[in-house]
Amino acid sequence: MRKIIFNFFLLFFLAHLVTAQTKNLTVAHRGAWDAPKIPENSIASLKKAITLGCKGSEFDVWMTKDSVLVVHHDPDIAGVSIENSNWSELKKFKLSDGKRMPTLKEYLKAGKKHKSTQLILEFKMSKISPERTRLVGEKCVEMVKKLKATSYVDYISFDYDACKRVMELDPNAKVSYVNWKHDREPEQMKSDGFYAVDYHFKVFKENPGLIQRFKDQGIKLNTWTVNDPEDMKWFIKQGFDYITTDKPGKLLELLNNTSN
Repeated sequence: MRKIIFNFFLLFFLAHLVTAQTKNLTVAHRGAWDAPKIPENSIASLKKAITLGCKGSEFDVWMTKDSVLVVHHDPDIAGVSIENSNWSELKKFKLSDGKRMPTLKEYLKAGKKHKSTQLILEFKMSKISPERTRLVGEKCVEMVKKLKATSYVDYISFDYDACKRVMELDPNAKVSYVNWKHDREPEQMKSDGFYAVDYHFKVFKENPGLIQRFKDQGIKLNTWTVNDPEDMKWFIKQGFDYITTDKPGKLLELLNNTSN
């Protein structure tokens, strides 16, 4: 009987160990676009990230002059400002695959079909005003709720107050702060309700003491944009919860090899 019990706990321990070692940390930065003819922040790059098996896929949101939320990284497309132009003008421009940039509504609908990959929504800091940044965050939460996608979407932003506003509108939202500043202490971020911190990888490598401080507060750890395999290994070893990369296939391969 003792032998049976021992074997049971041994199998349980080994299963838990394998699960821990094979934890998927991979967040595709602007989707998985590291392939020919796949534009970043496109629905095609999202689908590629899903196909690869990424834990999450990050994307960027701006708001047009007439309040249409669109998915694009830069503040302009083809030299035309997104915030200062109407959607009727902007939708004429094509991405490298011949399709236009997607609206947030289109992007969320595509992502909702695949529950295995979390959608990491970064609402960009407005070039017009901080008030507009907060408005964009509010509009994003409104859209996510309308499409019943709250369980599939996490939020990130460089604007601390706008992040707090998102948490006010949805107390269950998982929100990460991206813009490292010395006055944003882990203890304060915990008090303000942040789920995770998502700093550039150089911040953590130059200030490794931050890692344990955030862990002590129960704040999840993410970092961007980690493309070098040696850096990937370093963050895996540090016990990060997520790693954002332009090379999701490479990180997934490395994680798989590490578990073997």
